[in-house]
Amino acid sequence: MVPVVEVKGARIPAIGLGTMTLKGDVCVEAVSTALRMGYRHIDTAAFYGNEAEVGEGIRKSGVPRDEIFLTTKVRHTELNPGEFEESVENSLKRLDLPYVDLLLIHWPHPEIPPEVYIPALCKAKRNGQTRHIGVANFTIALLEEAEKLADEPIVNNQIEAHPFVDHRTIHAYCKGRGISVTGYCPLGRGRIPGNAVLERIAKTHNKSEAQIALRFLVQEGVIPIPRTAKPEKLKANVDIFDFLLADSEMTEIRNLAEPNGRIVNPPQAPKWDS
Repeated sequence: MVPVVEVKGARIPAIGLGTMTLKGDVCVEAVSTALRMGYRHIDTAAFYGNEAEVGEGIRKSGVPRDEIFLTTKVRHTELNPGEFEESVENSLKRLDLPYVDLLLIHWPHPEIPPEVYIPALCKAKRNGQTRHIGVANFTIALLEEAEKLADEPIVNNQIEAHPFVDHRTIHAYCKGRGISVTGYCPLGRGRIPGNAVLERIAKTHNKSEAQIALRFLVQEGVIPIPRTAKPEKLKANVDIFDFLLADSEMTEIRNLAEPNGRIVNPPQAPKWDS
C-alpha cells in the first residue's frame, strides 16, 4: 500500500505515474496496469494530449474512482478569462469524468499575472470540477502572490525534482507554507543509471539506481511521478517503501545537485529561485 501525504485536507499518494509523452493504447495500458499494481496517483495535463486515454485507462483498471488521485493542468496559453473555464471543461470531457482531484496551473505566463487566473482556479474548486487546487513551476514570489489572491487552499506546487537539480529553496518555502511538492522528471531523463554514487548506494540496499533516486525524493518529502509504460519498471518504481536511506546517504545524494542541473526550462519559465 502506497503511503499518502496529507496537506490541507488533501491525501496525495506518495508516488504517482507521470504520463507525459504516453499516447494511444500505450497510455491506456500503462495507466490501467499501474492502478492494478497498486498505484493510486495519476498525473496528466491538457498539454500532454492524452487525457482521453488516461480516463480510459482508469475505467479499464476496475479500480473505483474514489480510490484514485487524478491530477490535470491548465496550459499557460489558456489562462485568460473564458479560455481558462473552457480548458477545464474540455479536460473533464476528454477524461469523461465529473471532476479531478487536483487542478494545477501548468506554467505561469510571463505576461499574464496571477490575479487574472487564480480566482478562476479557485472557482473551479467551488464548482466541484476539482477537489483541490495548486500550481506548477511557481517560484516563491509567484506562490506568495497566488496565496494572497486565493480564497481556497493552494495544496501543491509541481516542480522539477531529481538528484541533479537543487530544489531546496523552493521546497523549504513550500514546506513552511504547508504546500506539498510533486516532482516531475524524478529520474533525470536517463541520467540516473550509471551514476557512481547512486550505483554504490543501490548495491548497499539491493535496489536499482532509479529506486534510490525515487526513495531519496520520498524521504525529502517530494512526491515523485516517474513516467514509464513498461510493467517491470512500473513495479520497480513503486517498490521503494520497504527500505530507508541513511542520513549520510541522503547527504551524498543531495551533493549531486549541479548549478546547471535543470532539464526543463522552456521560454515561459520564470526566473528560478537560487
